[in-house]
Amino acid sequence: MEDVRKQLYKQYVSKFKTSHTQRDERRLREYWSWCSFRYLPVLSRLGKDEPILELGCGPGYILEFLAAQGFQNVQGIDISKEQVGVAKSRGLRASVADVFQFLRRQKKQYSAIIAVDFVEHFTKKELLSLFPMIHSALRKDGLLLLQTPNGQGLFPGQVIHGDLTHMTIFAQDSLEHILTLAGFRDVHFSETGPVPDTIEGKLRTFLWKIIRETIRIVRQIEAKNSSKLWTESFICWCKK
Repeated sequence: MEDVRKQLYKQYVSKFKTSHTQRDERRLREYWSWCSFRYLPVLSRLGKDEPILELGCGPGYILEFLAAQGFQNVQGIDISKEQVGVAKSRGLRASVADVFQFLRRQKKQYSAIIAVDFVEHFTKKELLSLFPMIHSALRKDGLLLLQTPNGQGLFPGQVIHGDLTHMTIFAQDSLEHILTLAGFRDVHFSETGPVPDTIEGKLRTFLWKIIRETIRIVRQIEAKNSSKLWTESFICWCKK
């Protein structure tokens, strides 16, 4: 890993992610509700006792969400000691680890690996090694679920350039290509976007449908080509 990222990660929470130390129960419930719409349908085929690994677990929001859904064998790793400390303080199973060193020791260990807002922190060269290692760490038919900034999104700049540790930004085609090279199959994508879990959410979902249809028409007129993914980030899942 490049030195600039190591330097930034030493104080990632105390300097850049101070909100991670301040637990806001209302916002956490909203996030968990969003996760229920976006992640749970993908994870629904997993048994509650199957081993799940989260890469870049940060302060443990997703680990805690999965535990609340009844998943009993969940662990996370992160390079940031500060963020792992926050996760551990909440009783979560998290450890400080370099992902490359950690995955080298894991062969066919996990039924699912989750990487939310993670792969964009690596160079293309690193990812050409990382994805095969993730593939190797999964059991047969194991699931990889990831979320990353969308290079073809409507307004991706704030996500792409808003973090000094971002190194690689994918579009749907480029991410599918690198996953296929690593041996993954059945690659699927979906938008992040608002979810209709509240009155406000239903309104935002309705308005987003209008906006994205307008964008699709404009792109079709301009280039006879239109993406189906317009949100600033997108979700991808695939099988070993």
